[in-house]
Amino acid sequence: MFTGLVETTGELRAREGRGKGFRLEVATGLGPLALGESIAVSGACLTVIEHAAWGFAADVSLETADKTTLGRLPVGAKLNLERSLRLGDRLGGHLVTGHVDGLARVRSVQTVGEAWRVVVEAPRELSRFVAPKGSVTLDGTSLTVNGVDGDAFDVMLIPHTREVTNLGRLTTGVELNMEVDLVARYVLRYLDVSSGDPDARLRDVLERAGFIRP
Repeated sequence: MFTGLVETTGELRAREGRGKGFRLEVATGLGPLALGESIAVSGACLTVIEHAAWGFAADVSLETADKTTLGRLPVGAKLNLERSLRLGDRLGGHLVTGHVDGLARVRSVQTVGEAWRVVVEAPRELSRFVAPKGSVTLDGTSLTVNGVDGDAFDVMLIPHTREVTNLGRLTTGVELNMEVDLVARYVLRYLDVSSGDPDARLRDVLERAGFIRP
């Protein structure tokens, strides 16, 4: 598990094909690292299979290659890095699994004071998991959703976020690794598999949770 609070950034040092997947080499000062530990690389949970003075290497499966940008980024690209959460650590962002759901695309970037308002278009199958004031993970960064308009939603990037992550380089058309909120995923799954009218099911859940009166 991760928090979506990026610790540092790294640079894609090399990418080598391995069967249907590939091996990444990431140059970074993040450490000390141990073989077998998990690191979120721009939102994708990868396992350290080699570490050295220059950084670490990790293998990427076909599934991860299909769902993320890691197979298409150019060598030298900036990557967001976060080590896995330890029991007792502060949860400053939100619970993030490192299992990327799909690719979102930047629709626009607008300067608002010192912040950036970024409008992002989510894949149709993922937009149902996005709600105003909810959480979303983009390239491994925990962000709060300001508003939702159809399949699009917007987030605000403060100067600190732009400085410590790769999101300071965003332009229109850029693809981002997107992971939906874990709570939203399970709530909607529960409603999908329950029988009966969806609105009635939702009301029943809210009543039992004490949010509305019978």
